[in-house]
Amino acid sequence: MAGALCDQRRELLLQLYRAALSAVDGRRRVRAALAANHDDRPVSLLAVGKAASAMTQGALDALGERLVRALVIAPDDALALELLALPHISCLAGDHPVPGARSLAAGEATLAFASATPAGSRVLLLVSGGASALLEVLAPGVTFAELQRLNEWAQSEPVDIVSLNAKRASLSLVKAGRLPGLFRNADVEGLMISDVPDDDPAVVGSGLLASPSCRVTLVGCLDDALDAALRTARVRGLNPRRAVSRLSGDAVSAAHDACHEFAVGGWNLHLWGGETVVRLPAHPGRGGRCQHFALAAAQQIAGHPELVVLAAGTDGRDGASDDAGAIVDGGTLARARDAGYDAAKCLADADSGSLLEAAGDLIYTGPTGTNVGDLVMALRLK
Repeated sequence: MAGALCDQRRELLLQLYRAALSAVDGRRRVRAALAANHDDRPVSLLAVGKAASAMTQGALDALGERLVRALVIAPDDALALELLALPHISCLAGDHPVPGARSLAAGEATLAFASATPAGSRVLLLVSGGASALLEVLAPGVTFAELQRLNEWAQSEPVDIVSLNAKRASLSLVKAGRLPGLFRNADVEGLMISDVPDDDPAVVGSGLLASPSCRVTLVGCLDDALDAALRTARVRGLNPRRAVSRLSGDAVSAAHDACHEFAVGGWNLHLWGGETVVRLPAHPGRGGRCQHFALAAAQQIAGHPELVVLAAGTDGRDGASDDAGAIVDGGTLARARDAGYDAAKCLADADSGSLLEAAGDLIYTGPTGTNVGDLVMALRLK
């Protein structure tokens, strides 16, 4: 009976997670944003980011034959087959999370696409998280090695996103609001899915859309996802609370703080959103910040069968793994020990994914068509 109850709790958290993802689905949100616009001019479209394919599909749904040409730049596994089959849409895979040769090739393709855009055209720029690595045009005198060193450093060290974007912009001809300017004498509009605090166009994708010449519409963000999870929880009869502040800082410390906040509160469901960081060792194992957070939470709730915690990214990928995150419970550490894993060692080695796989706790979704940050949900049901 205890196992059945645990499964029910896990399924409930997964339902809330799916509701959050649906609320910020790139296809759905872009389709809705464009549906009321009756501009009959032909449209050129550039989409870049983890949600680029889904956002482009939404534009196709709304614009139909008015969408005459498009360039879509996304991670390998996030290029939709539907788009690959269309002759007027070019799809390219950029490198992520560290930019590589394909990111520079995507930059060259972007320059060519922009220069071929007729004057007076309507241009849609669709940008979501992940765009910083996927697309790059280096400033004169900047070497590819400099670009890689900056991004590798950002992957291994806790770093403020504003400071990081300033460094990225100094190397780039498209970041910090320079992208819209490539489409000279065109009517440029941006649609953005945000994965950053305050949903600032100057920060999403290192500020690709942050130009006075580009009207920017926010079509999806973390608040939308959390609100959807909150509504769904109430419909399911839960007494939920949404955290006031975003998750940030060290993943282990954030997990400890969140578990304490939940333990002393009077709610049976607590929701958080944001992004933590993990300081990686020289040779990290499998996993990412959500799995790292989940394992640290599992240490806090060990032996409490009434508690279950979900930590997962909204993009469907978590660090150096194909998994979105994990759901842990009071028995996670015991199952891991039975399989020969030690939680403290796995945290030190940044190898949380291996332990969580052995415990049966990983969440796999594949690409989700969105990217608004990470979600954490803690549930207490006896």
